[in-house]
Amino acid sequence: MHPMLNTAVKAARRAGAIINRASLDLDLVQVTRKSHNDYVTEVDKGAEAAVIETLLSAYPDHSILAEESGMTRGKGQAPRTEGEAPPDFLWVIDPLDGTTNFIHGFPQYCVSIALAQRGQVTQAVVYDPTRNDLFTASKGRGAFLNDRRIRVSKRAKLGEALLGTGFPSREFDRLEAYLRMFRLMTVDSAGVRRPGAAALDLAYVAAGRLDGFFEMGLKPWDIAAGSLLVTEAGGLVGDFQGNSDYMHSGDVLAAAPKIFGHLVQQLGPLHQGGTAAPAPVQS
Repeated sequence: MHPMLNTAVKAARRAGAIINRASLDLDLVQVTRKSHNDYVTEVDKGAEAAVIETLLSAYPDHSILAEESGMTRGKGQAPRTEGEAPPDFLWVIDPLDGTTNFIHGFPQYCVSIALAQRGQVTQAVVYDPTRNDLFTASKGRGAFLNDRRIRVSKRAKLGEALLGTGFPSREFDRLEAYLRMFRLMTVDSAGVRRPGAAALDLAYVAAGRLDGFFEMGLKPWDIAAGSLLVTEAGGLVGDFQGNSDYMHSGDVLAAAPKIFGHLVQQLGPLHQGGTAAPAPVQS
């Protein structure tokens, strides 16, 4: 295993231990509401601190982009300025993706850690502490679940595909577009699931547990690790037009190659504001 990936795994397991301990008595967890349906707990903060400490102990000059604490620079580095090139080494961290699930004791959440080198993700860890599922990938070396190689599913027909998605829970201005997409995919696919932790959904696409995934309005820490898992497992990741701007836009499709093509064909027009559904895919 690559040394940097090994450090990320160590960090993810430390965070997972904090999350698992807290899950044993959720009534004691202090919850703060950041905005409508957007919560942070002391567990998010504790897990994030453990991850950052582990990473910066090993790599003190690296930069950090984390959900709760924002952007920090490594030791001796000047603050970032607008328009500056991406840092040489940037760790992108979601210490607890699926906080709302966690608060309710719904066991679908994870730790997500990615390393971007000059803007390109090269190492990825998604760790599900409730199942002890460890998804890892290094660029060019494949994707793994608990040290076993994983591949995206071989399904080619949308009518046989199980899809994951996430609906907006905070900003509802695109809800109508979502509902049109949901209706179309409910009719055209084998089923749509909305588990509530995008990083884990992407890991499930990589492992073939889902055949595809679509969501809008995600953040870099939701996408970074999962996107490398999918591509290293032989899948495709893009925006709703199939382009590579998803990390910036936050609008993401991820799927096995043939399913990806169907999703772009079916969801792309709805994403661009069309109200008429494309013709159903013959499956």
